[in-house]
Amino acid sequence: MNDANPAADDAPVFTVLPLGNERVLLCPADGAPIADARAATDLIGEASFAGATVLAIAAQRLDASFFRLASGLAGEIAQKAANYRLRLAVVGDIQAQLQRSSALRDWVRECGEGRTVLFVADLDELARRLGSG
Repeated sequence: MNDANPAADDAPVFTVLPLGNERVLLCPADGAPIADARAATDLIGEASFAGATVLAIAAQRLDASFFRLASGLAGEIAQKAANYRLRLAVVGDIQAQLQRSSALRDWVRECGEGRTVLFVADLDELARRLGSG
């Protein structure tokens, strides 16, 4: 008889990485797309529980609506993270999305001037950005 809980096998696996003086909860590319505020709230809860100061989400994990600013999803996730005093990092290649949207390009550029929302190509770039702060 197997007493293992099959639902536990579906539980998301997160990695907490120390990068500089920050604790980063990494949400990997594998898993259900982050497509609504509820999924973002769950991630923020995981990050808070883990003592993370940065929530890093693989770009591939974000639903396409995140990159359509008119949907409001990106702003909602960024605001929720800020409300919980978390920095948000989108990790991965978003060049295709940037080519399709001047509004997204403008937002990413504005975010690059601040420290709350980061768009980085990979974890090495994230470590450099966090180390410079």
